Amino acid sequence: MAGEETGLSTDIVSAPAHWSRNRRDFLRILGSSALAATLGPLVGCSSGNASSRSDELRQQLLADEGFWAQMNDMFTLNPAKRFMNIGTAGSMPKLALDLFDSENRAKAAESGNGYSNLLAERTQVAPGFGVDPDELAFSANTSSGMCHAILGLDWKPGDVVVTTNHEHGGGETPLAIAVTRYGIEVARVAMPTGNNQTAALYATLFDSRIRELRTQGKRVRAMMFSAPTYKTGTMLPIAELMDVAKLHGLVSIVDGAHLPGMMAYDYAQLGMDFMSGAGHKWQCGPGSTGILIVRNKIRPSNPLPLPKWYPIHTSSWSPRERTTNGTATYDIASVITSCGSLHTPMYRALVSACSLWDQVGRKKIETYDLALSAYLKERIAEIWGVDRLYSPKDDPKLVSAVTSFNPFMNAGDIMNSAKSGQFVARMLSDYQPGFVVRNVNVAVIGAPSDHYVIRISTHLWSSVNDIDRLLEAMWDLSRKMG
Repeated sequence: MAGEETGLSTDIVSAPAHWSRNRRDFLRILGSSALAATLGPLVGCSSGNASSRSDELRQQLLADEGFWAQMNDMFTLNPAKRFMNIGTAGSMPKLALDLFDSENRAKAAESGNGYSNLLAERTQVAPGFGVDPDELAFSANTSSGMCHAILGLDWKPGDVVVTTNHEHGGGETPLAIAVTRYGIEVARVAMPTGNNQTAALYATLFDSRIRELRTQGKRVRAMMFSAPTYKTGTMLPIAELMDVAKLHGLVSIVDGAHLPGMMAYDYAQLGMDFMSGAGHKWQCGPGSTGILIVRNKIRPSNPLPLPKWYPIHTSSWSPRERTTNGTATYDIASVITSCGSLHTPMYRALVSACSLWDQVGRKKIETYDLALSAYLKERIAEIWGVDRLYSPKDDPKLVSAVTSFNPFMNAGDIMNSAKSGQFVARMLSDYQPGFVVRNVNVAVIGAPSDHYVIRISTHLWSSVNDIDRLLEAMWDLSRKMG
């Protein structure tokens, strides 16, 4: 898309003079690759105290504050609130809103239809996710993509899916349908919580569960997991779990609702069979948009045969077998995307948001989001104690920009659903600005009932000062509520 089409020609991302004065990429400040190499030595070291780690993070975040303040100006967010529930809904940037409006008006003026497989749009977006256009489909949202992935597989009675006890309804519902319709079985891995966990632990948990089931004579067919989980923000280690899936010859399905727009992943390199993500959360596209990655050719990242799969929602299908080599037989993403007359303005607005992320730099945005989250976690550990975290902070492979914790003076109140809900409501009503956060129920190993944790999501319009104000308000409210 040309600059005129994206609306980016006058924006800060395409005008070097409007980048931060020192022009220091945030990746240079924190490191040069993934968070494992950037924050690992800082937040994972055994020497030094938490205060020094949080102080260091704060200074690093402030170093490029001007750039992120200008990014914030690209959104129409209500200044009376601080929005820290991006895990539920994001906000479209002005350029995407403007494009959405102009595309809708143009379509109305010409009485246009939406019969398309959106190849041009998929071709523009796919490189930002490390895949080819035939591997990136547009869906209605994460739940829609999970239905495509799960209900399109050729299940046989007795097939077993290994998953976790922290999954979202977007994956749970199609699994339940497959149980009833096809006679599959679901086996769970109980999820750890808190900081005392490692990526290696997850590989062991899944591998052991699969071996246990096969010893019982079960036909384990697939692995499904969320990365990160919506309950605690734990980033299940995709690379390590893909090693387990490949070792056991399993279909791999990832609920990646929070991945697009937060993490700068190369999905072809990761090699999962399906990754369903949201377009409207961290990626800041319109509602009712999603990104579904489907493995459609054999690569070294995953040499397993492509699973047999049938579309469940399409206008274009023919019974062709998929490739057994590195060249796609057909555009499977076209089959998934094409279903009647599409709302093309909606998807073009999503493309516009994706283009903004690509030009700013997905790794730059990822690192900023994770650095904010690392600062938040360190400060929570300082104020409330590290045992109050339900999210890991010290294994860089497990961190995301989602943080869940227990803020209550009486730690046992975390099992009080009503009190947790009141905390969320009062964070918005009792403070200026009001803070938009959420709570979520978490199954905790050994606990008599679910814990109702407070969940905070940090994104590119948040600042280190926002986090400081948030922490002050949460500490104040926790004391007031007793």
